Amino acid sequence: MKKVLAVTAGRKNGNTEILAKEVLMAAEESGAVVNMINLHDYDIKPCTGCETCTMKMGKGENPDCIYKGKDDMDRIMEKFLQADGIVISVPSFVLQPQGIYKVFIDRWLPYEVALLIKAGVLSAIPERVAVIITVGGSTQNWMTLSLPALQMSMFMQSIKVVDQMMATKCARPGQVLLYPAFVDRARKLGNNLVEAINTPYDKVKWLGEEGWCPVCHSNLMMRGEPHWDGTSYEIECAMCGAGGSFKLDKGNVKFVVAEDGLKHCRIFTEGRFNHLLEIMETHKHAFQNIETIKSMSEKYKKYKLQGI
Repeated sequence: MKKVLAVTAGRKNGNTEILAKEVLMAAEESGAVVNMINLHDYDIKPCTGCETCTMKMGKGENPDCIYKGKDDMDRIMEKFLQADGIVISVPSFVLQPQGIYKVFIDRWLPYEVALLIKAGVLSAIPERVAVIITVGGSTQNWMTLSLPALQMSMFMQSIKVVDQMMATKCARPGQVLLYPAFVDRARKLGNNLVEAINTPYDKVKWLGEEGWCPVCHSNLMMRGEPHWDGTSYEIECAMCGAGGSFKLDKGNVKFVVAEDGLKHCRIFTEGRFNHLLEIMETHKHAFQNIETIKSMSEKYKKYKLQGI
């Protein structure tokens, strides 16, 4: 029996929980076993940026976090690995997802599937699919980074996103229920999630509205800059990293992926392995110059400041 896990980060019985439950109801009606957690109920310590996990991986060791066993991350991520379908429903605060969700995903590197495969902890990528939801009290222009950020978190876990939705003008708890179209859209996400779960994994495709990027369907684009290995593109998708350029197609602007435009695409495991090589090169440079760094750092260590 297929398992679906919903993760929310909003108020109890608020708009994000309501929409997540609508997705779960649709999934449960199709025979899935469903569960939901609200991140506010768990102890999640913020990442310190110590890089212990990546340095362990570079040595071929299990990339365990320094907080392993000291908070609730292990048991949450265990459920993540066991789920066939994931529902992420997070409020949008000032363009971005609510802060506790960012704290949560900042801790994901030791649980990153590409790292776990490289370290031999996993033998294959778990076949998981997801839908993502964000809710805010304003219109889209105050929520622009939320869906890309939520989708970004999914590729860190090698989870295929198949649909997404944004519920606008829902500032107060339960206000989303005044907009039947949003509730219906959430149910559609549930049906699409089940369809994707029941589809052979190599044939799972995007089931939502198309975006500029043909890879992740984000509309967030940026001017490209040279990568660490010299690869360069005129335009890049800010979400997945696909590289290419804008072209005119029958009077409409279209983003066209370059022939090698998926080399750094973060959706694919190979693209994240490429990034791992970049980080290892960065570490190498630092360690080769460690004495210089120590010497130059003394100035800042001696500069003492009083907090508030």
